[in-house]
Amino acid sequence: MLSVIIPTFNRAHLLTRALHSVFAQSMPCDELIVVDDGSQDGTAALLKQIKRQSPLPLHIIYQKNRGAAAARNAGLELAQGDYVAFLDDDDWWLPHKLMQQRTAMQYQPQCPIAHTREIWYRRGQRVNQKKKHDPPDGDIFVRSLGFCVVGMSTVMAKRELFQRYGGFDESLPCCEDYDLWLRLARQESFLLVPTALTVKDGGRSDQLSAIHRMGMDQYRISSLKKLVDSKSLNPAQDAAARRELAHKCILYGRGCSKHGRHDEGNKYLDLAAQYQAQCQLPRPAHLSA
Repeated sequence: MLSVIIPTFNRAHLLTRALHSVFAQSMPCDELIVVDDGSQDGTAALLKQIKRQSPLPLHIIYQKNRGAAAARNAGLELAQGDYVAFLDDDDWWLPHKLMQQRTAMQYQPQCPIAHTREIWYRRGQRVNQKKKHDPPDGDIFVRSLGFCVVGMSTVMAKRELFQRYGGFDESLPCCEDYDLWLRLARQESFLLVPTALTVKDGGRSDQLSAIHRMGMDQYRISSLKKLVDSKSLNPAQDAAARRELAHKCILYGRGCSKHGRHDEGNKYLDLAAQYQAQCQLPRPAHLSA
């Protein structure tokens, strides 16, 4: 059984496209769960209308606005499928996405989670990804330290993973996917379906990556610090995570200082020095005198 989870917030004008891409799948899911995270733009009325016409079992959750992480967790709590797939309300799937991904996972049962390549649009124009955005396969832990390399709308996974490792961190206003994939990648192998089956629509001011653009590394630092402090990494993972944590603290600390937030900047540079010392890395410039 396969459950599809779509969180949505004030995107009625985009949600219909996402929903119809689920309805058009050559291998239909067994249930579709839409979590309305406190929308005030007519999303509720749209969902009631679509529910009457839905070719799939459609479950709708209405909640106060608590963020994308809480919305996905609410969907996971309701989901009955052995497998779950996630779709953001501004993205959509090509018709064979679920079928090809589920088939690939059957042939690679050692991988409890899979993702696909993406097609990117920015402000309506198709764009090419840079080499660094090429999605990884297998042991993706080190590749995942710098930034999120698994597209949220590309993922299909065994539901038991979220019971074992926990769901999305609701304290993070963004980068909650970065945080969760790192936790899973400590021990699990990610299967890449090397076909572009997911379409990502970006370049809008209402996206979390735009709203939190100046502070995203702060949330990644918080996630990495939590991971290192958990003592759950093997020695190689721990060393790589501490190096990346020091690097991000330096970049963020210097950025804070550049914008006049010197106390905050020094806090992160001091934190970088601690992790650099543990990894026997060079000390940050402000402490090298």
